[in-house]
Amino acid sequence: MKLGEKIRYLREVEGSLRGLGRPMTQQEIVRALRKELGQGKSISQSYLSQIENGSRPHMTQSSRALLAKFFKVHPGFLVDDPEGYHAELTSDLRTVEGQLDVWLLQGSERFASDPEVSNVLIKAAREKNTRRCLLLLGAILDTPGLADRLLEALRPELTAGSDHHRAAHAEGRRIR
Repeated sequence: MKLGEKIRYLREVEGSLRGLGRPMTQQEIVRALRKELGQGKSISQSYLSQIENGSRPHMTQSSRALLAKFFKVHPGFLVDDPEGYHAELTSDLRTVEGQLDVWLLQGSERFASDPEVSNVLIKAAREKNTRRCLLLLGAILDTPGLADRLLEALRPELTAGSDHHRAAHAEGRRIR
């Protein structure tokens, strides 16, 4: 994936995350950068446009760091993937983090019609250690009854009236 494609994709995800129902415009990104990261910390809309259309194939280190901080991605994500790059052949943990983040962000777009699920996928992708976040989820799901107890404690509105569902789910577990 080229740098410009990644920036466009991140604008789409950011628009979804902010409840716009559309990608953020380049100008909206520039304004949000200034507002959220400080007046002196920004890039111009024309610079962002040059990156996206490929006329500027590389960013300065400071621009990369600024956009990575804004989009909450690893700075190493904001470069062109090498020609013939195959993510499944790499084992560097930072690359795995980037792959997980991209996968989760793509999933968030696929589930845009379910804003709660979409937002959770975006939150997971924005976690500093995405891999650890997913491993935690696995550990929760491996512990019998823990997911239900956590959901009851943290989001009781989701469990209200679902006693029948919970009983059916527990019965299904015994059958397996």
